Amino acid sequence: RVFGKLAFFTLMDQTGTVQLYLEKNRLGDTFKNLKAWVDAGDIVGARGSVKRTEKGELSVYVKDWEVLTKALRPLPDKWHGLTDTEQRYRRRHVDLIVNPDVRDTFRKRAAVIREMRRWLDDKGFIEVETPVLHSQAGGADARPFETFHNALDMNLTLRIATELHLKRLII
Repeated sequence: RVFGKLAFFTLMDQTGTVQLYLEKNRLGDTFKNLKAWVDAGDIVGARGSVKRTEKGELSVYVKDWEVLTKALRPLPDKWHGLTDTEQRYRRRHVDLIVNPDVRDTFRKRAAVIREMRRWLDDKGFIEVETPVLHSQAGGADARPFETFHNALDMNLTLRIATELHLKRLII
């Protein structure tokens, strides 16, 4: 948000958000480039000191800033956001940026999986990878997904069931 001689940006990372307080008098010529160069979703670097604004919000009082990376596409509108369920799944990377609840869900899911793996590892279990593509269909009655592997010059099918390879691992 740019207001005449002041601008306020919100920086966000995995730990939270912080407001950047940019003042025309302090930044000089680089202040005029803010609106032209920076869009929502860009990655920006800033240096400065910590201060409270007149409204009491903790901010970084910027003395120097730079655009580190431009966003290839703009982020969804702040108010309408990414609401269509199909779009949220197809554009998961954007959903993780704009929806803190989704980020929190992914963090919790990762923590649960990490704890399960740790528990199983402590009990002596070994995690193994099983093949995803097979030269012949097997394991279930469903019609398999077929594909062609160019480098190997062969037809392959997507696995339907993991238990065939897992049963071979039982000792």
